[in-house]
Amino acid sequence: MATKVYHVSKRAADNKWQVFIQGSDKVIKLFNTKVEAEEYCEQMAKNQKATLLVHKSKGASKGKASSAKVVKGKK
Repeated sequence: MATKVYHVSKRAADNKWQVFIQGSDKVIKLFNTKVEAEEYCEQMAKNQKATLLVHKSKGASKGKASSAKVVKGKK
């Protein structure tokens, strides 16, 4: 079974932070801050033993993953 990968990235259209699953165009939830989005996504990843990727929002690396972690959930 493939591991789910959750992404946190900033949406250019309205500067909101979005959470989505890799391979899907559907946004799960929007947030005003990166911290809120990361906390929400980390909890979801923990519940599903998934990987969390957080993307950069500024500079030359904009859009690239800045951090990734596999979140170990409950058994």
